[in-house]
Amino acid sequence: MSSVPLDAETLEACVAAAVAAPSFFNTQPWRFKLDPDTVAFEVRADPERSLRHADPAGRALHLSVGASVFNLRVAVSHFGWSPVVRLLPRPDDPGLLAVVRPTGSSGRHGTEHRGDLYPAIWRRHSSRFPFSARPLPPQARTELAEAAHAEGATLTFPEAAETVRLLRVTAEAEQRNRTDADRGTESRRWVHRDAGSPFDAGVPQTALGPQDARERIPMRDFTAARHPARLPAQDFETAPAIALLRTEHDRRTDWLRAGEALEHVLLVATALGLRASLLHQPMEWPDLRSFLSPDPHHTGHAQMLIRLGYGPEGPATPRRAPHAVLDAQVPNR
Repeated sequence: MSSVPLDAETLEACVAAAVAAPSFFNTQPWRFKLDPDTVAFEVRADPERSLRHADPAGRALHLSVGASVFNLRVAVSHFGWSPVVRLLPRPDDPGLLAVVRPTGSSGRHGTEHRGDLYPAIWRRHSSRFPFSARPLPPQARTELAEAAHAEGATLTFPEAAETVRLLRVTAEAEQRNRTDADRGTESRRWVHRDAGSPFDAGVPQTALGPQDARERIPMRDFTAARHPARLPAQDFETAPAIALLRTEHDRRTDWLRAGEALEHVLLVATALGLRASLLHQPMEWPDLRSFLSPDPHHTGHAQMLIRLGYGPEGPATPRRAPHAVLDAQVPNR
């Protein structure tokens, strides 16, 4: 398959789309390089943005990069090409997590079952606010599960009793995080006062949302100590819709695919008018993560709990500019 020409404007748009992906603590732990010979995007981990205490194995970093790879795929397809992706292409270069090469013509906009998801990239925001009592339609659940399946993952919606159990496990993880001094210090490094502060990453306090007054849903306290600038506590939905994202195996490639699946699910949710927030806390404790599998034999590996519903959009978190994450000779227009 032959490579395609890529001008500077399209290059910047593709990288901006990749950077718009969600990441753990909004660390944005990625860098991109355009190989001038193959006109392929090389996607690398940025070790300076890793979280040594909350993510010692780098699983969440790989999920974050996988999400950015999916956005890159969507952008390449949006501009009329077919993205060819290779994950962990060179064993001798472990920092190179993926290569995305635009080739030929896609023949249609979008490679995903809902068509072009590119507009959803810019509308997707995590919403840490209470959702309404409106239930998720069965068709929406089916579409979200299909999105995960397309990336080699599974997405299930537990029944009410199992949802309560999963939220209890999440609450235990959140309590551990709040009492862990090292994680608290690390967490506070990535929280800043407002979206107008001179940060290009991390989580503004305005985006944290309120805590759940009745503690039905254990929302993350990023500061590891409730901050007076946060919104007053509110009552969250009584019957939250929680989805569990899993992969069959738990290797680095599975983490990257889980990130692609997560972003595919989130973009489809956005296109459907749904809001989402991520309950990652139990993934950060190996024993609690193993408790998330509904299968008694623990087949499959939990990668993310996703809260879905209808409600406020939630503020956008800052993103680094494309030139700040791109190591490339910019093509001529």
